[in-house]
Amino acid sequence: MKKVLCMVMVAMTIGFASCGNNAKSEAPADEQQVEVSTLADDVTGQMSALLDEGNATKLGELIETVKAKAAELLATNPDLAKEYLGKVQSFLKDNAEKVKAVVGDNALVSTAVSTLVETPAESIISNLQQAVGNVENAGQEAVENAVDQANATAEEVKQAVADKANEAVDAANQKVEDTKKAAADKVNEAANKVNDKVNEGADKLLKGAGLK
Repeated sequence: MKKVLCMVMVAMTIGFASCGNNAKSEAPADEQQVEVSTLADDVTGQMSALLDEGNATKLGELIETVKAKAAELLATNPDLAKEYLGKVQSFLKDNAEKVKAVVGDNALVSTAVSTLVETPAESIISNLQQAVGNVENAGQEAVENAVDQANATAEEVKQAVADKANEAVDAANQKVEDTKKAAADKVNEAANKVNDKVNEGADKLLKGAGLK
């Protein structure tokens, strides 16, 4: 799990470095060469000090830093990234016995060292490039999913608004029908009362005339 997390972080480092380098001009090749040599000398110097101290934990952390730096260099110049890794690998190979003595039974650091030393620089670079591609693809997929979700939500909102509007129209129509029916009922009731009065009057007249 930790190894996967590290690869993701390294890949993200490349991605951020790529974005940053799009906004600034690249340094001349000779300056980059000097920078890489300086970086390699600096990190191998730190490794040498840690070996003298016998600090395996810090050595493991420094190896992860080397990978991250290689990823950063990869974003601008894969050849320089490979050269940087090569210099670090050469140092670890030249000091293999000392590294083994310091690492001891620390399985995590031992694996990190072995992976860095035994894996060709070209393969490490290839793996980093693949990791970058995976991160970019995942990022694109996340964007597309977010857009789809936003569109789906918008459609749901539109449908909800339409439903509410239809409900309001239906309610208004029902109100009109109810009002019309109530009015018709009132008219019929009034007409029935008038008819009752007329019939009642007719009955009285007929009775008065002895016809009923």
